[in-house]
Amino acid sequence: MNIILLGPPGAGKGTQAQILVDRRNMIQLSTGDMLREAKDSGTEMGRIVADVMARGDLVTDEIVIGLIREKLLGDKAGGFIFDGFPRTLAQADALAELLDENGETLDAVIEMQVDDETLVKRIVGRAADAAAAGQPVRADDNEESVRHRLMEYYKKTAPLIGYYHAKGQLKSLDGLGEIDAVAAAIAAALDG
Repeated sequence: MNIILLGPPGAGKGTQAQILVDRRNMIQLSTGDMLREAKDSGTEMGRIVADVMARGDLVTDEIVIGLIREKLLGDKAGGFIFDGFPRTLAQADALAELLDENGETLDAVIEMQVDDETLVKRIVGRAADAAAAGQPVRADDNEESVRHRLMEYYKKTAPLIGYYHAKGQLKSLDGLGEIDAVAAAIAAALDG
């Protein structure tokens, strides 16, 4: 089974993807994780990615699609969870082509709906809690950057909701519930 977790930054996609990895033996393809790996690699591409991420902007489609293509060629286990990809209609088309090339299909798109103000408070509060505990904090986990990331999401990624709805693949649910309740809603959507 191959699925997309769709929702704004901080909606809980990574947390829910990890639950799916643990319970269904799926492989999480998180563009955020892949980009952070690239950023920390020390390569020229890593420096480009680091600069883009520090500004809170989205990286180019070519970079992201290349990273996804490499991952699709590896172990398939219980299927893939696309977390943070696709982010644009062009990436959605590229993903459809990549899956087709590999004899794969997209089984569901789970939209995790959240309230913006609650989301901003969640991310900024999480960063403040981490800093108070001496844990590392993402440079872009401040209110201004979070609001910028949300605006980027709405401009570039929100059109995917209509795209996948038209294809009959979209399943929307409340992403602000307790972690276990959201996980149960996702499981019901996938198994229903």
